[in-house]
Amino acid sequence: MSENNTSVQGAAIKTKTRNIGFLLLNNFTMIALASAVEPLRMANQLSGRELYNWHTISEDGEQVMASDGIRITPDSSMADAPALDTIIVVGGVNITRNYSRRQVSWLQSLARKHILIGGVCTGPYLLAEAGLLDGYDCSAHWECIASLQEAYPKVRCTNHLFVIDRDRMTSSGGTVPLDMMLNMIKRDFGYQLTAGISEMFICDRVRNESDYQRIPLRHVLGTTQPKLVEAVALMEANIEEAIELDELASYVGLSRRQLERLFQKYLQCSPSKYYLKLRLFRARQLLKQTSMSIIEIAAACGFVSTPHFSKCYREHIGIPPREERSGMRSQDRSQTVTPLVTTALPGLNQKAGTAANALAMHALSEAQFEPTYGSVTLQ
Repeated sequence: MSENNTSVQGAAIKTKTRNIGFLLLNNFTMIALASAVEPLRMANQLSGRELYNWHTISEDGEQVMASDGIRITPDSSMADAPALDTIIVVGGVNITRNYSRRQVSWLQSLARKHILIGGVCTGPYLLAEAGLLDGYDCSAHWECIASLQEAYPKVRCTNHLFVIDRDRMTSSGGTVPLDMMLNMIKRDFGYQLTAGISEMFICDRVRNESDYQRIPLRHVLGTTQPKLVEAVALMEANIEEAIELDELASYVGLSRRQLERLFQKYLQCSPSKYYLKLRLFRARQLLKQTSMSIIEIAAACGFVSTPHFSKCYREHIGIPPREERSGMRSQDRSQTVTPLVTTALPGLNQKAGTAANALAMHALSEAQFEPTYGSVTLQ
């Protein structure tokens, strides 16, 4: 084939419209969907060409409710979906209870067609359930990383913001899908288009695959206390077999007293108490997002016995692990939530029901199964 013919063929491939489908799971997060779709819209706008088509898809073609209570009417059902070059699963709240076997089977059938398959927010969890991430590097929202890794050990979970690994594309939540899609667009059509999209969205920097998810601690401390951040990172990486405090201090180049002072000054607790909180938070994730037994969870989180785990959990979380697993909440909490939402939404139409029917109440009710539910104390 001549060089000219090759160039023409390459140009034709470059201008082929890509069809991208978004499979919306129940309680998907709207921000993740918008962050993934908007770069495609802007790519078309800036290029003046139909580079991308996008389609929203649900299991049966019926409306899907987002985690904020807003309902989306999809373009098609899975059965009626158009031919796709890419499918992206949009997950959100309570991922382990918001997918079906039909969705798993459909994704497996698409994988046999060798198309690009992705997931955003907690969507990668469904890809892992379908066996589509075995042997792949994977990113997901930090809230479900632990349960995903425990349930699917063949998946190589990372704390990167997003990962594009061969024909798989996975991303954490929030605005990160924007960065992932910009990197995809850059790969498809070059830097100039990506730079233009970034300018339109007032995006100062396009994050890439080398960027990590920021854990809450880093949001607070930034880069001002690298030794403390390093110590916490070591704790997070050693949940099952805890590091002794003297050894931890040695790893980060501090004395034990210096490390204790850092924790007291910036985290208002001792290193051992903070370590315990990390282990309990991991346990809470596993209780809510996996089918592991309480005995297995206790061992995976570094507790010497199940009774000791249960005692610590009750003291610090407020309810025993078995009650947490069943999704129950104390009477005090349930009595607090409803008046709070009723007060916040005073103008509800009484004919439409009480505050329990409001979007905010629905979103709060669904979120109660998340590990972070009620984790921030209001002063």
